[in-house]
Amino acid sequence: MNILVINCGSSSLKFQITNPETGETHHRGIVERVGNAAATLTLDGRSESVTAPDHTAAMRQLAARLPLESIAAVGHRVVHGGERFRTPVRIGPEVMRTLQEMAHLAPLHNPANIQGIRAAAEVLPGLPMVAVFDTAFHATLPERAYLYAIESRFYTEHGIRRYGFHGTSHEYVTGQLAQRLGQPLEDLRVISLHLGNGASAAAVKFGRSVDTSMGFTPLEGLVMGTRSGDLDPAVALWIAERGGVEHARELLNKRSGLLGLSGVSNDLRDLRRAAGEGNRWAQRALEVMSYRLTKTVGAYAAAMGGLNAVVFTGGVGENDADTRAEALAGLEFLGIELDAQRNASRGEARISADSSRVAVWVIPTDEELLIARKTLEVLSA
Repeated sequence: MNILVINCGSSSLKFQITNPETGETHHRGIVERVGNAAATLTLDGRSESVTAPDHTAAMRQLAARLPLESIAAVGHRVVHGGERFRTPVRIGPEVMRTLQEMAHLAPLHNPANIQGIRAAAEVLPGLPMVAVFDTAFHATLPERAYLYAIESRFYTEHGIRRYGFHGTSHEYVTGQLAQRLGQPLEDLRVISLHLGNGASAAAVKFGRSVDTSMGFTPLEGLVMGTRSGDLDPAVALWIAERGGVEHARELLNKRSGLLGLSGVSNDLRDLRRAAGEGNRWAQRALEVMSYRLTKTVGAYAAAMGGLNAVVFTGGVGENDADTRAEALAGLEFLGIELDAQRNASRGEARISADSSRVAVWVIPTDEELLIARKTLEVLSA
């Protein structure tokens, strides 16, 4: 059974055909610049210009090129499930109505996800569709971790609380880690670090997410490529008072983080090059990012009452050895000891020393495979 996995952005449509039982990927690609005359479709590494004025047209371009007869269902990544969707669900009219009502919880993401669902339903009628939510893995957070210290009516009336994101990635790599260690995940205390342009940490205690760095939106938490991460709320108010709410939203989401602090780039390769050439703001940005990571690892170890393993994933987590080393520097008192030669390797690897009491691994994430598996689970129930 092959599953078409769709991850729809505001101007993109990422796709992959995966067999959830074998883990084999048959086709993958992306339609970029949807709504733009310069739209392109990349399928299995080959790119071409296409006409895609909207997501439905983009989906039609896919349908003309993919082996539709081999596809049994469609699994959609949906960023925000709120408190309503704590597990994957089969998509029907009622689910669509609820998703539309909840769109305000993730205005930068969920509307695009909904467009992708509608496009697939129109172009691929008759195929069952399942929504898999980034927030669902964090539905196990205890109240002390997800409640904010503001008037309770904001939670009870408006659902303002910590939800957490990157759940499919954290769930996938912690499950894979347990297999590598040969231990049940239910016996482990794990910190998962998904580091990319967007970044988040998760404390996974005995198989359940008990804390995570992203909050009501993906803006909270770690220093990211263009997002500020944790910030005194008064700073956001100060910016909004002088430039307006939209200005503040744009600045904190798209012009902050590594890009904003360094004034150079949100790409770590550019930052390390600039830092090596003596750019002090690039050096500062890297130091702030690493310090936030180190604090988070220490805090999550305390929150779980111990630590068995740390796993790195995401574009930065999988490929930047310096970030991994800097994030864990000074944490030997927790039992973390890196092996420099192992850490310098690329791809999946154990990077902790044999003497380390805490296992440290790099495991590439595969959110599409997890979405495909969960789609199959829903349809088989």
